[in-house]
Amino acid sequence: MTIDLARRLALALGLTLAASAASAQDSGPPPGVSYGVTADQGASPDAGAPESLRDGDGNPRAPEGARQRRRAEFAPYLEVAAGISSEFGGDTLTYSTVAAGVDGRIETRRVTAVLSYRYDRNIELSGDIPDQDSHSGVALVNVQVARGVQFDAGALATRTGGQGRAFGVTEQDDTVEVYSAYAGPTVATHAGPVAINGSYRLGYTAIDDDSVAGGTADGYDSSLSHSATASVGMAPGQLPFGWTVGGGYVRSDSDSEFEDRFEGQYVRGDVVVPVGPTLALTAGVGYERIRSSQNDLVRDAGGIPVLNPQGRPVADPNAPRLLTYDVDGLIYDGGVIWRPTPRTELQARAGHRYGGTTVVGSLSHRFNNSYGLGAVVYDSVETFGTSLSNDLSSLPDDFQAVRNPLTGDLAACGFGATPGSGRCIDRSLQSIRGQTFRARGGSIVFSGSRNLWSFGAGASYDNRRYQRPNDPAFALLGSGREENYSLFASVGRQLSRTSDVNLSAYASWFDGNQTGIDRIFSTGATASYSRRFLLDRLQLQAALGINHSDDGVEDSTIASGLAGLRYTFW
Repeated sequence: MTIDLARRLALALGLTLAASAASAQDSGPPPGVSYGVTADQGASPDAGAPESLRDGDGNPRAPEGARQRRRAEFAPYLEVAAGISSEFGGDTLTYSTVAAGVDGRIETRRVTAVLSYRYDRNIELSGDIPDQDSHSGVALVNVQVARGVQFDAGALATRTGGQGRAFGVTEQDDTVEVYSAYAGPTVATHAGPVAINGSYRLGYTAIDDDSVAGGTADGYDSSLSHSATASVGMAPGQLPFGWTVGGGYVRSDSDSEFEDRFEGQYVRGDVVVPVGPTLALTAGVGYERIRSSQNDLVRDAGGIPVLNPQGRPVADPNAPRLLTYDVDGLIYDGGVIWRPTPRTELQARAGHRYGGTTVVGSLSHRFNNSYGLGAVVYDSVETFGTSLSNDLSSLPDDFQAVRNPLTGDLAACGFGATPGSGRCIDRSLQSIRGQTFRARGGSIVFSGSRNLWSFGAGASYDNRRYQRPNDPAFALLGSGREENYSLFASVGRQLSRTSDVNLSAYASWFDGNQTGIDRIFSTGATASYSRRFLLDRLQLQAALGINHSDDGVEDSTIASGLAGLRYTFW
């Protein structure tokens, strides 16, 4: 068995084993966990427990019925289908699909876990596309180990169509398979009125590039990251203000040709001053240092970079490493926390960080028990691995996987059972590089369900500025700036007790800011129908879809159809 295959299978099995292991934990009463006063201090744009999920004492709110829930459900299935994919003015591909998967959920007093994993094998019947297989899935686990101590873990397997094509992967596309996982403990306790918090996360991200190009521009293969935070603080009450003193450390090492390294530390203090029953002012000041570096290029006697047969520069591991980002100094910001009702919370901050002006914020609002929205504005310094781990860990615990009915792949956005909860991870998948970058942007999700209808929609904007040595030769590794706008929406309706219909659509605009990958526009839509028989174990499935992509050089439109049967073992 090759190393790549072993790694893929290990990550795929991890999706199942993480949730299965969680079911063996003690299901006694949940411990009381208090976060006290917190501030958004870490590398993740939305790290920490949202205020809207805490009660008046600063403790996390348990979802309604959480203390009574005790449920473990797993539904493994097998699926066979026949499909056709035709490019307008191009080739037509017919194929058959054999798939195996499992969807499951565990909810006890100590454990919350969700799992959706699927393996697909596509067998060519006609056309020039070889047989291919793929893994896709997500697993999230939260275990209350002891009073004030919890353990979180998650894993993701998905596909992307390559640069600027996170949406609409079809059977005719070259693809990059992406695997990511994280795990670590969180401690939240008290020493009298003082809250003490700490957390650690170990993250791993890897890719398997099946594209014709055969690798990313900088040779990215995998990365390992470490992130730790700690803080002490006191909520308003005994004093007319709340306070927090905290610090954090993050490091990421990539297994790539240029061996990119990223390291950051910070320490800061924050205060929260209530100025009314629904409004508080907050401010913070501290110190941070961030550094990243990489290997130099192999150069000839004249200092000109040496290119390999594919026209790419070659790394020189024997030359002194080059700094790509080096920032240290004072950081400060101020803002507001506004909670006009229990259903609404707004946080906004502006200040100085990463060597310039920074603005971050979040909004959550539930219109009623059926509809809600959530939004975030972020500004952070990240790598591909840390960005994907942050997005994965930000998925809600009651995450419900949305899949493309034609390919079985995970959709770019996932939504929770709570109205307005969810996360779109397409920002992380638009481009794969080992280099450090500053990411600024925002996203909004709107979701809910009512009667026979369920729906979810997301929109996002992401701007990346890559940090690289001050040498024009490094432009050979790609543009120093990328920008992406994306939209996604899905809606489903239950037609009867045994049948339903679902529609989804997406649009994406990617600006790679370089010749050959200038602007990529992608859009598409799918419609699916399913009907269950034999005590709901046998399911008839049918789907139609169309995807369009235009990068300024090639214009492709692909129509697809699929029909098949699924048998669920439960």
